[in-house]
Amino acid sequence: MTSGPPVVIYPPDEDGGRRVRIDSAIVGRAFSVQDVARFMQEAGLQEFDEMDVVRSLLLEWRGGGPEVWTH
Repeated sequence: MTSGPPVVIYPPDEDGGRRVRIDSAIVGRAFSVQDVARFMQEAGLQEFDEMDVVRSLLLEWRGGGPEVWTH
């Protein structure tokens, strides 16, 4: 069992991408809030949109919140 939110968005890398982990799997790199929403939709939360990404307690933002996309 993991502690904390099931979705982690890691700090931006040198290219501005942020790795996204859902449960224990890295699902890709996001370059925007829209990318995170798409990953959430692909994981089964079809109604998840950009506002949900910004507000949801399911997500843990590391290295800055949803407004940070530069290294």
